[in-house]
Amino acid sequence: MQPSMPIHDYSYVRVLSIAGSDSGGGAGIQADLKTCSALGVYGMTAITAITAQNTQGVRAIHAVPTAVLAAQIDAVAEDIGYEAVKIGMLHAPEVVMCVAEALRRHPCEFVVLDPVMVATSGAALMENASTAVLVEQLFPLASVITPNLDEAGMLLGRKLETVADMQQAARALQAMGARAVLIKGGHLAGAEVVDVLLQEDGTELLFRDTRIATTNTHGTGCTLSSAMACYLALGEELADAVTLARVYVRHALANGAQVRTGKADNGPLNHASHPRAMRLMRL
Repeated sequence: MQPSMPIHDYSYVRVLSIAGSDSGGGAGIQADLKTCSALGVYGMTAITAITAQNTQGVRAIHAVPTAVLAAQIDAVAEDIGYEAVKIGMLHAPEVVMCVAEALRRHPCEFVVLDPVMVATSGAALMENASTAVLVEQLFPLASVITPNLDEAGMLLGRKLETVADMQQAARALQAMGARAVLIKGGHLAGAEVVDVLLQEDGTELLFRDTRIATTNTHGTGCTLSSAMACYLALGEELADAVTLARVYVRHALANGAQVRTGKADNGPLNHASHPRAMRLMRL
């Protein structure tokens, strides 16, 4: 007599990360998967590029062919599915177009777009020609964009130096087609870190925290955006997803501050400082 097959009543909460690979493990796809695991979410990937990098910088970038990138997204979407998508490094216009076309084939309610343009080390991660395509093709598909101070300045063609600049920039980016905007102010000088969230309905929220004393900040932006995608997938509203993601990042920063990883000062976060069990949802 054949044993009966198990009845599958549940699914994991699922997040797809479309981003570049960081061989040093601190940012990109690696940071996203670590974040998903720590927050109890099933993480999947579509790799846009392979980078050779470590704590000292980026040595090389090898693009994944767009046909292979599209096949990765299609394979995940058509079989496993996802509740949220996080988008990171898109280094060339054709890559942006590929991702936009894939998201139109496989729509998702929650899309967190982190316009990764420059690595923490200063290495360029996006061609200049990609910016206009990113705005035109992906801003309308994203539920929220999460540029840091420098990235927001590059998108707008001006330098941002104050919280007031960030507030004005958020409204300018929304006028360019972004539905909601989170501008991260970690690069501002001072003992306080301020992030600005402009929601789709025009409501503005400021998040203020004391700066954590650490040089281990590599992958902070990737980690925050993927944590936001996780919390949106788990059913949180955008403002709450930002709040919870910031708490997670702050724990990861604080618990990794005394750790030495690599020869440079700019090490990664401690993504596994307080992991959760995998979250399930009933089918």
